[in-house]
Formats: sequence, structure tokens, C-alpha cells
Amino acid sequence: EVQLVESGGGLVQTGGSLRLSCAASGFTFDDYVIGWFRQAPGKEREGVSCIVSSDGSTNYADSVKGRFTISSDNVKKTVYLQMNSLKPEDTAVYYCANLRGCYSDYVRSPNRYLGRWGQGTLVTVSS
Repeated sequence: EVQLVESGGGLVQTGGSLRLSCAASGFTFDDYVIGWFRQAPGKEREGVSCIVSSDGSTNYADSVKGRFTISSDNVKKTVYLQMNSLKPEDTAVYYCANLRGCYSDYVRSPNRYLGRWGQGTLVTVSS
């Protein structure tokens, strides 16, 4: 059973940076697909980014492209989300999830790709 634990959230000022971590366990294979999504009160679930560990391929939402970078450490089975130039609209609970695939439409319609996800970590960006 895949388990995912997010960490690294917190309070940051506009323009600041945070690095989120997603520690994964329960994999019985070398390859995995992990994505980040976020959700704020009153807003729909929003795909942020995803990565395929085998080849490092990624996708990003237009709203974060150029500011966020997803990466993976295949030995530690940890996926990171480096978030730079943060904006108040980035405020949300961020979750990482085991995905059924990392395709471009994940970021706009993530629900169909979601497997298991963790407890989330809150990111608050103050203006």
C-alpha cells in the first residue's frame, strides 16, 4: 500500500520560497508517478505538477510554470516541490498523490489521475 507524507509548508511572504517534500513508501517497483495538487477553501482541486521517476518527465500548471520546480530522489523515494516567487494566490493545502499518469491534462483535471494522497501541508503566502 502506497503511503505519502507531505511536509515543508508554512507561512511565507509574497516573493518568498518554500520547498515541499513528499516521502513515499509502499512501492514494490522502481518507477512511480507522483503529482502535487492543491486546494483552498471555496476553490476546486487544482493540479500543480507531476513527475515520472523513470525518465524525469514533468508537467506544470500554467499558473506555476517558471516559479515551481518538481524533482524526485529515486533512492529516498521523495518528491520535492520547490516553490519560488510565491504569490498570495498560491495559498492552499498542498497534497502529493500517487498518480495513474503524468499527462498535460492532470494539471487542469486531476481527479481522474489520483490514487492515494497524504495529509497535506498548508502553505500560506502573505501579501
